[in-house]
Amino acid sequence: MNNYLPVKLKTIFVAAMLLLVASGAFGQEGEPWSQNTSPLGPPTGFVNDYADVIDPATKQQLEAKLKNLKETTNPQVEIAVAVVKTTGERPIFDYSLAVARGWGIGSKADDNPSALLFVAIDDRKYFTQVSKDLEDELPDGTVGSLQRQLLVPEFRKGNYAKGIADTVDAYIAAIRNKGNTAGNTNSAKPTASRDSGFSAGLMGVFCCAVIIIVILIIIFSRGKGGGPSSGDRDRWGGGGFGGGGGSGDILPAVIGGIIGSALSGGGSSSSSSDWGGSSGGGSDWGGFGGGGDFGGGGGGGDW
Repeated sequence: MNNYLPVKLKTIFVAAMLLLVASGAFGQEGEPWSQNTSPLGPPTGFVNDYADVIDPATKQQLEAKLKNLKETTNPQVEIAVAVVKTTGERPIFDYSLAVARGWGIGSKADDNPSALLFVAIDDRKYFTQVSKDLEDELPDGTVGSLQRQLLVPEFRKGNYAKGIADTVDAYIAAIRNKGNTAGNTNSAKPTASRDSGFSAGLMGVFCCAVIIIVILIIIFSRGKGGGPSSGDRDRWGGGGFGGGGGSGDILPAVIGGIIGSALSGGGSSSSSSDWGGSSGGGSDWGGFGGGGDFGGGGGGGDW
């Protein structure tokens, strides 16, 4: 009896420890999986390379192209790239869908075309998630064909950056070919600037004409009166408009300055206001639009 109790207690103790270890391991797996929550951290740009396979120059070019795509399409198209080493035990379709939705790629508007090119290097798998509103421009068949033609051959050579860049270029071309080339949204700015500058110039000329007429009336009225008074001489530097000391050059200078100021000032002010200076072309990352309207469209495979 004395030996039985310690053995029983030891068994209970070991079982309790095993239960604690098992529960701890389960808790370390993380939160329950959700197709609407990204397993990756917040994006830092259009291109997010967690596997370090895209060189800086290619990444910079891709960022510029994808930024330009967003700014020159209407409705705006957002395409993102994500590269990881592995998705673990999770299928790449589920993993990439969670990233696309969790990152909120695409705008919150009703029409929010967007896509995510997702690559898992160590798994040798890839998948492009396409939102519902981009499936007309990038149908499943087209996505799969472009990836097999452009992405897979380069990946087999280890040229990951080139394969991704070529595939993104093909996606952009397919979208453009479908007619989403709303460059007029941006090109309207210089047109408005020229028109407003022209209007400001006309207003400046009109004002100058009025000023000149007023000055001429003053001159002629003074001429008829026999010249300026002593008070006038004091105000104009001793001699009025026609007096000595070079003061006769003041009138052309004043008139020229007024005209130049009206014409150049009006135009530059309008241009500066419309274009917003250098701040309008800033490269700061502002995040995706918050859409994430992905329903499983797209295509993928391995290499």
